[in-house]
Amino acid sequence: MRFLTGIQPSGALHLGNYFGAMRPAIELQERGEAFYFIANYHSMTSLTDPARRRQYTFDVALDFLACGLDPQRCVFWVQSDVPEVAELAWLLSTVTPMGLLERCHSFKDKVAKLGEGEAGSVNHGLFAYPVLMAADILLYDSNVVPVGKDQKQHLEVTRDIALKFNHLYGQTFVVPEPLIREEVAVVPGLDGQKMSKSYGNTIEIFGDEKTLRKKIMGIVMDSRPLAEPKPDADRNLAIQLLKLVAPADVAQACEDKLRAGGYGYGDLKKALFESYWNFFAGARTKRAELAASPDYVRGVLRDGAERARAVAAKVLARAKAASGLA
Repeated sequence: MRFLTGIQPSGALHLGNYFGAMRPAIELQERGEAFYFIANYHSMTSLTDPARRRQYTFDVALDFLACGLDPQRCVFWVQSDVPEVAELAWLLSTVTPMGLLERCHSFKDKVAKLGEGEAGSVNHGLFAYPVLMAADILLYDSNVVPVGKDQKQHLEVTRDIALKFNHLYGQTFVVPEPLIREEVAVVPGLDGQKMSKSYGNTIEIFGDEKTLRKKIMGIVMDSRPLAEPKPDADRNLAIQLLKLVAPADVAQACEDKLRAGGYGYGDLKKALFESYWNFFAGARTKRAELAASPDYVRGVLRDGAERARAVAAKVLARAKAASGLA
């Protein structure tokens, strides 16, 4: 069984990235062949600063390794170090209906957010994003792809493209299945919306202590007095986040106190910060060690790219032969 996960280097990784993608993916090291890549090609649809892209790419490598990714148990590389993915994306684009891409949520959402007259700023990369994503997945004969709810449609597009290619040219690609962990598919941000850098509501995994404490203590609560019982405590934003980073008994105790009344929101947010800070303590130490050994990190990525290309070359050759290009 081969699992595949990619993550964009678009800025500091946060709790939503960790619980929605990183931790579920890293856990798959124990269940089969795990392939992980840093999707720097995908970042080009919105990020145009070369220096930031390089830094973000390296930071993602540090974050993954610090959070438990073991290069001895998986294949870990930077997307652009396997150029076969771009070639396969072209092959797949020739069997992908325009209507299929026009119906994708990410494209429609981007257009909807733009003001009148700004639609022309939507680039082809954003429109064709699902095709490159399909190439990412199909190039490695991936069986299972962990995805959040917001990416589920793109995996369905991948399946449609693979089936179309296989129908036209004969059995060529493995058709992947999604793996969705419903309980952590969407992590709430500081404002209650989905945690996302684009909303500015994130809690970073490896941020500055003072800054992150201020963020968490600044979470807006309702105006009910301290003494009033909160029967809807399970819907409280701080409680929802606490359940992710605190031991189950600690989170339950805080919820019970809030439900009973007499438990202040300030104390609740302090408990959230302390649990969050302790949760990533070991990872912070490891990340600092890795940051001090950049040559080691780059070596891990080079080795991963070589191993990934060994698989990619075979799959691309198969696709080119099937379609008459070789």
